[in-house]
Amino acid sequence: MRARIYQPAKTAMQSGTAKAKGWVLEFAPASAREVDPLMQWTSSADTQAQVKLRFDSKEAALAYAAAKGIEVDVTDPKPRKPVIRAGGYGENFATARRGAWTH
Repeated sequence: MRARIYQPAKTAMQSGTAKAKGWVLEFAPASAREVDPLMQWTSSADTQAQVKLRFDSKEAALAYAAAKGIEVDVTDPKPRKPVIRAGGYGENFATARRGAWTH
């Protein structure tokens, strides 16, 4: 049984990284998905593909995989550079603003 351990990226609906702090262990599909001839839905008999286990740290996920005898591929996230402006958002509404109001 093979699994992948990764840290999920933030969703497009988030501006922060609140729910992207943990780590996920996700099992690889054991068989290909099949198309139903009548309704054209895709299905699979593999129930492990539906399982996603969440952990607080990468070490906890690796320890779980080692205890259960699961082969894992670990994908480390790319570091994200913080976007910090000098004045911040409040600078847009400062009363001592020197530049012209543009919007």
